[in-house]
Amino acid sequence: MSTATLDRPAKTLTHAEIAAFLYSEARALDDRDWDTWLSFYAKDCPFWMPTWDDEDRLTEDPLNEMSLIYYPDRSGIEDRVFRIKTDRSSATSLPEPRTNHNLSNIEVLSQRDGIVELRFNWVTMTYRYGTTDQHWGTSFYTLDVRAEKPVITSKKVILKNDQIHHVIDVYHI
Repeated sequence: MSTATLDRPAKTLTHAEIAAFLYSEARALDDRDWDTWLSFYAKDCPFWMPTWDDEDRLTEDPLNEMSLIYYPDRSGIEDRVFRIKTDRSSATSLPEPRTNHNLSNIEVLSQRDGIVELRFNWVTMTYRYGTTDQHWGTSFYTLDVRAEKPVITSKKVILKNDQIHHVIDVYHI
């Protein structure tokens, strides 16, 4: 690394730039643009959706407790996308669901040294087999904004309506 790189101030993003990044990720899901959606994630990004252990406590350890979704890095997400794209998924039989992701309450928790911690609320409407379902929750992301394009380095999704009547998948959240 050159001295010039070390002397350069850490990159920061405005709230509008962070929101645009999140909207772009959601749009890739709604458009089923799987390759673009994968490009939002760093290679070592964990993707975790804990489950509720009881009415008011989430599981805390994805390796030793139940999770709705847990991929320790992007290779798990890539495998999931491969199964969706090739119809090798019991959770994604044809027709693929139509989704609409809506984000709100985007809050920057911290931003320093090119790392952004944030949380936001979301609602996803899903239509499949003549039925519309709704999922909602809160997500916690860590973004690395030091490169030209920000990437998600950690994703934790809290599904608030965890009493669901079918398999939950990456496009529901």
